[in-house]
Amino acid sequence: MGNTKFLSRSLMLLISVMLGACAHSPIDEPSDPLEPVNRAFYSFNEQLDNFVARPAAKGYVAAVPEEVRNGVRNFFSNLSYPTVVVNSALQGKFKQSGLDLTRFVMNSTFGLCGFLDPATMVGLVRHDEDFGQTLGYWGVGPGWYLMLPFFGPSSNRDLTGRAIGITTDPLTYVGDSTINLAMTGASAIKTRADLLSADSVLEQQFDRYVFIRSAYLQRRQSLVYDGNPPRESYELDDEDDGDSAPAPAAKEDSSESKTSDTSPIPRFNIDIR
Repeated sequence: MGNTKFLSRSLMLLISVMLGACAHSPIDEPSDPLEPVNRAFYSFNEQLDNFVARPAAKGYVAAVPEEVRNGVRNFFSNLSYPTVVVNSALQGKFKQSGLDLTRFVMNSTFGLCGFLDPATMVGLVRHDEDFGQTLGYWGVGPGWYLMLPFFGPSSNRDLTGRAIGITTDPLTYVGDSTINLAMTGASAIKTRADLLSADSVLEQQFDRYVFIRSAYLQRRQSLVYDGNPPRESYELDDEDDGDSAPAPAAKEDSSESKTSDTSPIPRFNIDIR
């Protein structure tokens, strides 16, 4: 089983490297040469969501008190926080990385393995950093848009970042496959439950695939630039006529704006870390 896990993750890393020729594309004209395949995978994910993930998430919300659900959410957020600590440092945010490390240690100890969140109570806010964002920070473009079966929306850059992120995922070093599977399933149900409120928004869209693609790419662009993406992401070739229209107002970057699982992006998006 251990060899199988190693081979599968090695294959994922190899595929990521092969897809890693990441070019810049404007958000309103994304590079999506695999759209027919992506739409097929989206339909597969949607059916899986309708028959498995969404009912499981609704049952979880109905059966588990909100206080317990908040504890589970805190636990998985804390479990993934070593990735945040490392990527804050890789982006040169050394003070933030130090505060993130303090937050992780405090919640892992006084917070009972992360189920409680005393760090927020003392002013240590939660950040959202990952290897995909770090690649973008250092100038790597998103490349092609990808709709992955089971995992949901991604890009060449984010798929590569996901593969690198295996090294900072604590579950990578858990040898018991049963524990790994149980943790993955619990994380998937938690994530889908957090997205239930977005269902009504999706149901109103004429083309859900395009809506999800745009929402995902815009959110990832915002995360890479800490809520203040460059003008060219929104206005293209406006300078050719000599006009110098003002850039859009920069979005105020509060630390809370970089928290995860707050945007109505995938209907079914298992985050296997």
